[in-house]
Amino acid sequence: MPLLVDTSVWSLAYRRDAPPDVPEVRALREALGGGDAIVTTGIILLELLRGFVPERAQQTIRADLGVLECVEPRWADYEAAAELSNACRRQGVQLGAVDALLAHLAIAHELTLLTTDRDFVHAAACIPLRVWTA
Repeated sequence: MPLLVDTSVWSLAYRRDAPPDVPEVRALREALGGGDAIVTTGIILLELLRGFVPERAQQTIRADLGVLECVEPRWADYEAAAELSNACRRQGVQLGAVDALLAHLAIAHELTLLTTDRDFVHAAACIPLRVWTA
């Protein structure tokens, strides 16, 4: 089951103090240790680098994410993400631009989204997004 790991999970895993013992962080560790496919995209790298200011943390993030398969959006992906966001909104669910793009990339590349962000769970009721569950 290839995973697209959301910024919310990476952020928890990279905490300076002990990362919290939450199922999503455990799933990330198991995937990394078990050789499961983990995929990322540039927007996740951007969000992580903006959130972790110390240079040493940024170097670690660059090295760790740099070895992962990366999917990058094309023009049509942005259009499809807007359609997903609009489909969710028509059903009363708000999905921001970045989240819509991540959701679309997960759907388009047949990835399961590993996240702690409940917005994706709500969106998955409206669109064919697979969200990891414990």
